[in-house]
Amino acid sequence: MKIIMYGTEICPDCVAAKAQLGELTAVELDYRNITKNTATLKEFLRHRDHDEMFKPVKEEGRIGIPFFILEDGTQTFDIADFIDDVKAQPVQNACSIDGKGC
Repeated sequence: MKIIMYGTEICPDCVAAKAQLGELTAVELDYRNITKNTATLKEFLRHRDHDEMFKPVKEEGRIGIPFFILEDGTQTFDIADFIDDVKAQPVQNACSIDGKGC
């Protein structure tokens, strides 16, 4: 299964999710670090600014990462809903902007 993951190394939930997905041989992970360059950040912001699923995330002052896009186009904040092996180690979603929690 191919999965695109938007995240950053400064988000503990992103680091945990990336590590968990990296251990799964059935997953081809395309990790996109939103703090590495502006092109990737803009790519993520196009999703965040236009996808309705981000509305509650933004209203709560969260960023919306980790954010996953599955190969069939399904978008989610919780990859555990789609991969049984990851369900054993759930990951919180969407770190807050103020850094007080994820």
